[in-house]
Amino acid sequence: MRGFECSTHRDKSGRRLDLIASTCHDRFAEKDYTRLMELGLRGCRDGVRWHLIEVEPFKYDFSSLKNQVAAVRKTGIEVTWDYFHYGYPDDLDIFSPEFIERFVAFSQAVTEHLTTELRQPLYVCPVNEVSFFSWAAAHTAIFYPGVRRRGTELKHQLVRAGIASSRAIKSIVPDATIMFTDPAIHVVSRDPTPSKLRAAEAYRIAQFESFDMLLGRRELDLGGGEDVMDVIGLNYYFHNQWHHTNRRKLPLGHPLYRPLSDILDEYRYRYNKPLVLAETGIEDDERPEWFRYICQEVHRALSFGVDIRGICLYPICNHPGWADDRHCHNGLWDYCDADGSREIYEPLADEIRSQLPFFRLAAAQRA
Repeated sequence: MRGFECSTHRDKSGRRLDLIASTCHDRFAEKDYTRLMELGLRGCRDGVRWHLIEVEPFKYDFSSLKNQVAAVRKTGIEVTWDYFHYGYPDDLDIFSPEFIERFVAFSQAVTEHLTTELRQPLYVCPVNEVSFFSWAAAHTAIFYPGVRRRGTELKHQLVRAGIASSRAIKSIVPDATIMFTDPAIHVVSRDPTPSKLRAAEAYRIAQFESFDMLLGRRELDLGGGEDVMDVIGLNYYFHNQWHHTNRRKLPLGHPLYRPLSDILDEYRYRYNKPLVLAETGIEDDERPEWFRYICQEVHRALSFGVDIRGICLYPICNHPGWADDRHCHNGLWDYCDADGSREIYEPLADEIRSQLPFFRLAAAQRA
């Protein structure tokens, strides 16, 4: 099991939201990593902030990453680094060829920096949630650049960027482990007419598009291949199952709710690659119960033979809401004080402690 820190994005108006800064993780990375390790969580996802590192085109300043790198060196925690978690330099047009050129050069520079500074195995998520970000930024316009009817175009752009980034990383570190992520979903129709059922199923099947593109199984002109991705990352929340077309949530326990373990098994059958639950969580008092359900379903999927390498809590720290800056109580730890101390949410911590022995045993058996 792992913790998770978010990186940056901009809302549709262009206002930049930097959760690494707003949670003070950039100041207190060592204390944050130490807390994870003391609880028994040996790894995490963390973000590099492209807009702070590439201060001018093709010129890089890694001072914003200094505390995180030093904290990794001090604690020995295993980090999967997000290179693109929605945020990018202000001067770039995300639809332009220059975006890909700059992202590849940035990926190379970050990879060289991390390997020089850390000298440990490298784990990277080049592009987080290709499909979701394409939908949010270029279909529904809820994220920057806030355009509509260009979702497919942005998906192709991010796939090209991800493919080129992955290969650039592996040209420097051939044994780097590359993960891409997208939401795992389930979509149903209340209307039993064949056309409605087909429409719901088409929406459900669309969850595989970006992975298929990256792996060279469709849209071959994008340049994908099996070498591009080593691990499938799946983000799964309480709202990831819904009715088509009104998007009304299917609650846990509903007769049409599909067990997460069955979804994971479908990914195993389709891709035959290791999986990571790359994000999962919920707000307020439901946190322990939701995490318990996730672990039970992962136990079940492992019994099917699904190769699951980790569960990442999102977030590990409470944070300001993306849309409204409200205090979201969805993490394991709360906002920090002036010294970097954070109050832990004990019910979730207790649930994590109770689950750890099983996952340690599963990891030992896999090794």
